[in-house]
Amino acid sequence: MPSPRLARWNPCLEPFRFNDTEVLQRLSCMAMKGQMFLVANLGTKQPCLSSDPKCPDDGRYQFNTNVVFSSNGTLVDRYRKHNLYFEAAFDTPADVDLITFDTPFAGKFGVFTCFDILFFDPTIRLLRDSEVKHIVYPTAWMNQLPLLAAIEIQKALATAFGVSVLAANIHHPTLGMTGSGIHTPLQSFWYHDMDNPEGRLIIAQVATNPQGLTGTENATSETDPSHSKFLRILSADPHCAKDAQGVRCDEAAKWTVSAPPAFHSEMMYDNFTLVPVWGKEGHLQVCSNSLCCHLLYERPTLSRELYALGVFDGLHTVHGTYYIQVCALVKCGGLGFDTCGQEITEAQGLFEFHLWGNFSTPYIFPLLLSSGMTLETPNQLGWENDHYFLRKSGLSSGLVTASLYGRLYERD
Repeated sequence: MPSPRLARWNPCLEPFRFNDTEVLQRLSCMAMKGQMFLVANLGTKQPCLSSDPKCPDDGRYQFNTNVVFSSNGTLVDRYRKHNLYFEAAFDTPADVDLITFDTPFAGKFGVFTCFDILFFDPTIRLLRDSEVKHIVYPTAWMNQLPLLAAIEIQKALATAFGVSVLAANIHHPTLGMTGSGIHTPLQSFWYHDMDNPEGRLIIAQVATNPQGLTGTENATSETDPSHSKFLRILSADPHCAKDAQGVRCDEAAKWTVSAPPAFHSEMMYDNFTLVPVWGKEGHLQVCSNSLCCHLLYERPTLSRELYALGVFDGLHTVHGTYYIQVCALVKCGGLGFDTCGQEITEAQGLFEFHLWGNFSTPYIFPLLLSSGMTLETPNQLGWENDHYFLRKSGLSSGLVTASLYGRLYERD
């Protein structure tokens, strides 16, 4: 893999310039023939010297790499994956690649891979560049419900950062890998099929400058009864106080918050504190460490299903180590408390709700999934009185997951 920054090269037109580049030649010709920019993921090798203390014994580094070709077949750039996920065949590059490329049709695109999406480098650092409006994202993602299905986190990235995300996941249902899409903050086109072994080509027309949800932060009329109730509750919010157990909030509340029994259940390998969501309407609160999560909800009809509001504020340590703050409304796998956090994809329960919490981070991914692996778009998102909230009404089907997934990178 010659460095595109050191050598300007069109592999299709100059196939013999570098050895062992047959795959790059094929990709270059595809880009040229299709007259389109092309991003592809492949393994690449890079020779190293024995004087390099990190040089592997076989004298070469191996990287999980995305290559970018322009519409005339020129190799524009390459990104080497930084956050490896149990990839013994690959090395982590010494420095983080921050890779963007310019297009004549839609401005600047950023590139990263799979597990990178959960980390500050390169994801957040790239998205801090206000000129980056689109992300190209190859992935081999094993779905994990209720919080980290592939299409769920792809859509959340688009929504949270106001960008469009072109996400190509390997389609390999027997390994739990499926879920690709073209996502904008307000719309998604996706393919998720755990039964069909065939993949699919997704084509969509999206804005060159995506319209984000942030522009609608004040769109809710103050006369909307559920939103005005939410604002009243927030203005009287007692501070979440820690006692010896770290889960009790100041009870001198100036409004009625129902207090069903709190319980613990494992979700995504983390020990969540939860409360059941009973009845046709209510306001619930559940706390852990410094995070208090709230749910204000109404239900048109009750279904014979158990829902719960859960909170987790701590270090996630299974399949990666990273610090999260999560508020999650989930449908449980059965009617027992111990089934809350299980993987389910079908649900009947309809809700109109506000979900919010006193997060300690600005990096919050809004996850919203309804029955049959259907992506939903929040009506409203934003900060109000030091709390981050998500508002949703008009679900297209039963709610599977509504969650605010916060990342505290500095505590990893």
